[in-house]
Amino acid sequence: MSVARSFSLGRFTTEFGVDLPGAHLSYRTHGTLDRDGTNCVLLPSYYTGTHRSYEPWIGPGRMFDPRDWFVVAVDMFGNGLSSSPSNHPLPRTFPLITIADNVRAQRALLDSLGVRGIALAAGWSMGALQCYEWAVRYPSMVRSLLPICGAARCSDFNRVFLDGVASTLTADPAYRSGTGPPVDGLRAFGRVYAGWAYSRDFFDRGSYRDVGYDSIDDLLDGWANDHAAMDADDLTAMLDTWRTADVGRGHPGGFDAALGSIGARTIVMPGTTDAYFTLADAAREAALVPGAELRPIDSELGHIAGRPGIRQAETDAIAAAARELLTDPPLTHTPETTAPRH
Repeated sequence: MSVARSFSLGRFTTEFGVDLPGAHLSYRTHGTLDRDGTNCVLLPSYYTGTHRSYEPWIGPGRMFDPRDWFVVAVDMFGNGLSSSPSNHPLPRTFPLITIADNVRAQRALLDSLGVRGIALAAGWSMGALQCYEWAVRYPSMVRSLLPICGAARCSDFNRVFLDGVASTLTADPAYRSGTGPPVDGLRAFGRVYAGWAYSRDFFDRGSYRDVGYDSIDDLLDGWANDHAAMDADDLTAMLDTWRTADVGRGHPGGFDAALGSIGARTIVMPGTTDAYFTLADAAREAALVPGAELRPIDSELGHIAGRPGIRQAETDAIAAAARELLTDPPLTHTPETTAPRH
């Protein structure tokens, strides 16, 4: 069985021109790359997740069977496994890392593995943000695209949530002084986050019992306890990555043209009650991607809809979409006639 590995990027220069010495990506592969190097399924990690978070989707008879596909689950910068403040010599000097930075680094990783084409780029939440960037930045490499409960950019409304939850950390004196873990701020971070993660119907219906909580207080305490064990600087670094997400930045024609350049066969799967990446935003973005299908996940779980390992019926719906994308012929890809954006 494959184990997690580390890929050295050496001195990596970010989108905004800052050097990150000793940069590395953590990743895990499942299965074997075919002779053509084109049976790759790419799964970029999401906020507070790791490559392990996608394991419910991977395995014999599951959504991504390693007997058929070469699955690469890669950790985004800032998640504590790839280069992050928590493993950086000076955590508070860790630079802003963008979604584009993650994708450029992932391209170097895939090149080193011999991958010549991505059969499917799929991701949940921030994983979806990275998949959109992949399809725009390297259109000739991505055959199909499956963004789940994500977006092609961070909306103003989404930014309100991010700035609000970040303030729970900056309000903690321990965080501001850097004298120790801001436990109070981290616990508040988790409790505030929970209120945005789920929908009102989730609470009104008592659906929290379906995901392992006895009461609303139990859920809030659970989220507080989970986040109290996390690294505040890592959380902040990934929030900055999320906040600055935009596939149109640096594209000659802007956001609409960037989405219009996607040549991958695409199914967009938003959650119907997601407050982060709304159904309306997903519909507007899908309409800009040539030939894309909008296939919402009807769920009261809010943003948590479709998250790996949470609800089997939703996993089954995602798996059905993945099967279609992996068997349908690709659309005509837009050739890379110019050097990729940096």
